[in-house]
Order: sequence, then structure tokens, then C-alpha cells
Amino acid sequence: MADSKVKSDADTSTGDLMSRIEKRVSSDHGTSEKGHVEHINLNKNVSAKIKNPLADLTPAQVLRDVEDFANEHQLMDIIPHLKKGALIARDPDNFETVEGMTDADITVINDETTHKWRHPWPLYFTIGLCSIGAAVQGWDQTGSNGANLSFPDALGIPEKGADKAKNQWLVGVLNAAPYISTAFIGCWLSDPLNKYWGRRGVIFISAIFCLLTPIGSAVAQTWPQLLVTRLLMGIGMGLKGSTIPIFCAENTPANVRGGLVMSWQLWTAFGIFLGTCANLAVKDTGAISWRLQLGSAFIPALPLTLGVFLCPESPRWYLKKGLIRKAYQSLCKLRNSELQAARDLYYIYTQIKLEDEIVGKGNYLTRFGELFTIPRVRRATLAAWTVMLAQQMCGINIVAFYSSTIFAQAGASVTAALFASFGFGLINFLFAFPAVFTIDTYGRRALLLFTFPQMAWTLLAAGFCFYIPEGQTAHLACISLFIFMFSAVYSVGEGPVPYAYSAEVFPLSHREVGMSFAVATCLFWAAVLGVTFPRMLEVMTPTGAFGFYAALNATAFVMIFFLVPETKQRTLEELDYVFAVPTRMHADYQVKKALPYWINRYMLRRKVELEPLYQFDHVATRT
Repeated sequence: MADSKVKSDADTSTGDLMSRIEKRVSSDHGTSEKGHVEHINLNKNVSAKIKNPLADLTPAQVLRDVEDFANEHQLMDIIPHLKKGALIARDPDNFETVEGMTDADITVINDETTHKWRHPWPLYFTIGLCSIGAAVQGWDQTGSNGANLSFPDALGIPEKGADKAKNQWLVGVLNAAPYISTAFIGCWLSDPLNKYWGRRGVIFISAIFCLLTPIGSAVAQTWPQLLVTRLLMGIGMGLKGSTIPIFCAENTPANVRGGLVMSWQLWTAFGIFLGTCANLAVKDTGAISWRLQLGSAFIPALPLTLGVFLCPESPRWYLKKGLIRKAYQSLCKLRNSELQAARDLYYIYTQIKLEDEIVGKGNYLTRFGELFTIPRVRRATLAAWTVMLAQQMCGINIVAFYSSTIFAQAGASVTAALFASFGFGLINFLFAFPAVFTIDTYGRRALLLFTFPQMAWTLLAAGFCFYIPEGQTAHLACISLFIFMFSAVYSVGEGPVPYAYSAEVFPLSHREVGMSFAVATCLFWAAVLGVTFPRMLEVMTPTGAFGFYAALNATAFVMIFFLVPETKQRTLEELDYVFAVPTRMHADYQVKKALPYWINRYMLRRKVELEPLYQFDHVATRT
């Protein structure tokens, strides 16, 4: 009953916050130098300003609004924290001057900059536990990778003989089955299930699917049985892939969001590594080796199933449902102090009100259509689609799915091919660590633009190494070297960015359906790679296949350069202003400002400054 009343109050609030802000700033003495308050169109932000919705209010106005907010949502018991927090959010650069700040308050706010990795254990537990779920996907990829060497013969679909071409396609479909199911079913269940079950409930459901289906794969007696279990696995992978990055992004402070949310990729890489270890461990078990390789993928799903409800629910999901008190309680577990929790609660609330003005609220089909019709949302959709498509265009999954097959074609024995795949998994995991510390420093966009050219030439080099005569030691050594280099640069950039980026770019109202679209895009093309690569190797040869994906890396670089804005160091709500900047304006800036700067600074070694595209709108200089 209490929750229902809070939700009702939120829905029928007579003192709408943003109406009060606009009215007071217009009527009070607080105006800009031009005599009016600047309005930023959140569908066409031609000024490229990132605006603090509290900056144009006087401290007195902020305090009055906080009192109204606390009265409406029965939060009077925390009003001292709310008042100080709102004033800090209004002018974060001068937080020490806020009335009532104690030494402890000043220390905890200072620590956000000086000790940015100092956070309470529930936050790290949430990120760590949920990211383990990513290991299921990585482990399954390498489980099927090793199983490819034996399961086709065991299930009566040999890749030799009269039906060679047909069987190659069938093996591709079996490998890609989870991704086909994810793209067409699993991802799209995320939005309606999140609405009713919350982030934790959906993650629990996904974990059950990911726990049981690998065991089903291990005991399959025919290829249709194997196909069904892998299709069911895709439902769990789709729910997990669409929800966990959102859950982590919504719980994490802006200054470390990239580093923590990208742990999804770190654990995917760890799952790939563990899968290669499992492949090696069971390689000599005879006819059941492929069953153990596929079945072992259930292991990382077990802790996720048991522990997800120990994590705090997303405070933004509570705010979306109108459960303001529960949102505050969740933030208290995820922040170092009640002051920070109150500040973030009020600031997120005001930004969400602004979001509602541009995107509104609609049903599932309406929200899906609005991914392409509302300008601010459409730009986020385009950027997320680009980075997710690029993750498959780069060709990483041809290696993740088929590295054992590739090394076998390079002349390696079964054992040598598995050891080479182990090396790929180890490098993929180890080189994911630097991204934890660089993604919030250099940014998502910079990491992408750095890594794609490196992936292009390493793939091309690996392809040309197949021309080295097969009997020579250099043949397998050089192919392995360049595949390992490709894996290393992928793990630093294109590996961690897409899921973290897609989870943060959509407004709260469209976050679930937007992430569903992004993950469906990614895993649909993963399925295409899985289905086509066995036949591509046969028709195009390894050199042709690797050259093809090298060209796609170059294409992805150009797309990212023009279509993907930077998101580092901004709250999820402040990104509304970033994606309100028209795509043409963003592209013009890259050509006319960013590219000449890069040439002058790094090629001609001139000392030049780059004029930033985005400007944070500071607090108005009014009392």
C-alpha cells in the first residue's frame, strides 16, 4: 500500500518540478544577461551545452523545491541531506561553501575526485557478481570452439564427404543457435520483463536459462536436440546481455562508470579463457570430450543465480516506478554517505523530469518506434547500433568460434590447436585489464578510434601468413602471432566499449528497449558470422576471409568517426544534452576541428589546442 501511494503521488503530483523551475526562473529576478533563461532544445542542441537543470535557480529556489519534493514523497526525515545535496548538485565546484557542510561531508565529496575507486562493497559486489554472467557467453563460445573438432562426427554431420557443404552450414547454425535465439527472442523479452520484475528479477530468470541449457547441450543425443537446447540458451543470454549492463550502469557513479561497466567484457574474456582451459582439461576424455566442453559453461551461471537478490535494485528503476523512498534506500547502499545518496536522488529526479518532456511515456511498441523517430533517442540508437555492429564487423567472433578450426587448417594437431586457442583466450583476458583504467580517462570514442586500424592490419597480416609454406615453423608461428596481436588490441578497445556504451546512451524511458535493440544487433551479426564462417573458409580460403574482415574494420573506423559521440564523465541524464546535438553538427566538428587538430598535434608536432564540442553550462552567477 505504501509503495502504491508513493507511485500515485509521483504520477499525480500537482507541483510538477520542471514547471516550477521554468516559472520561478522566468518570474524571479534570476535571468541571463540577455534578459531570459536560455532554453536548450533536447532534440536539437545546436549550442552543444550540457546543462545542469538546477544551475539557473537561486539557492533559495532550490531549497523551496526540495521542501516540496520531500513533502510530496514523504521524505521529510532526510530533508537536511536533501537540501545540502541539492545545493551541491546545483554548484558542484563550490560544494564547500554550502551551508551546514561538516568536515565529514567535505571529505566524502572530495574523495569522489581524490579516491574515485573508493566505494562501498555492495557496489563492487553488484558489479562483480553480475559481470560473472558475461562469462557464460564467453565460456560457451570457446566450449563450442573446442567441440567443433569432434561433435559433428559424433552427431552424424561430418564435414567431409558428399554432404560436405550442407553439413558445414549445419555446423554453423548449431554454433550460432544461441545468438539467433538471442537476436529474435531473448533481447526483446527484456523490456516487458524489466517492467514487472525489475533488473534483479530479469537477471535471475536469465541465470536459470544459462544454468540448465549447457547441461542439456551436454546430454543431447542428436543434432536437433542440441539445436533446441542452444536456442533456449539464447533466451537467457539475450535477457542477460540486455539487462546486466543497464543494471551496472544505473548503479555506478559517472566518474567510474566506464571502468566498472566494462567489466562485462572483462568477464566475457575471462569466460573465453576458462572455456579454453576446460577444452584442454577434457581433450583426452575420448568420445565424451565435446559433451564436457559444451556442458561446463553452466559453472559461471551458478553464483549469479544464487546471489543476484543480494544486490541492491537499480535506483533509477525505482524512480521510474515512482518508488522514491526505495530509490533512496538503494542509493544509500551504493554510495559512501547518505549525503551523496540524497544528492544523487534529487539530481537524477530533476533530470528524469526533463527527459519525460522530450520522450514521454508509451507502450512497448510505441517506445520501439520512438527509437527511430524522436531525434534525441534516434541519435543514441544510431550510435549504439554502430558500436554493436562494429564489434561483429571486426571479426572477433570468427576467432572466438573457430580458432581451433583456423589453427587446425594452419597445420596444427588437435592438441596444438587447443593450446593455440588457449593462448588467444589468455591474451583476450589479460589485455582487457588496461581498459578498466583507460575507458574513463581517454574515453570510449578514443579507444575505438585507436584500436580499429590496429585490428585491420593484424587481421590482414594473419591472412597473408597462410601463404608461408605449411611445412615451415614460421607458418603456424606467424599466424598465431598476428591473431594474438589482434586479440590484444580488440580487448583494449572494441571489446569493452560496446556494451558499456550502449547501456548508457539511452534515456531511462527507452533504456530497456534501446539496449534490447543494441544487443540484438550485436548478436544477430554474431549469428551471421557463426553460420557463414565455416563455408567462407572453404570458398574464400583463410586469407580471403581474414582480408574481408580487415576491410570491415576500416569501414567501422569511418562509421565511428562520424556517428559516435563521447560519453565519458557524464551522468546518464546529462547525456541527454550530448545526444541532442545533431549528427551533422557532430560530424562537421570531427572534420573541421578534431581531424586538423590531430594532424597538427600528432603528425606535425605543433602545440595547438582543440576547441571542445561540448560545454558544461555552469551555475548562474546569481545569489
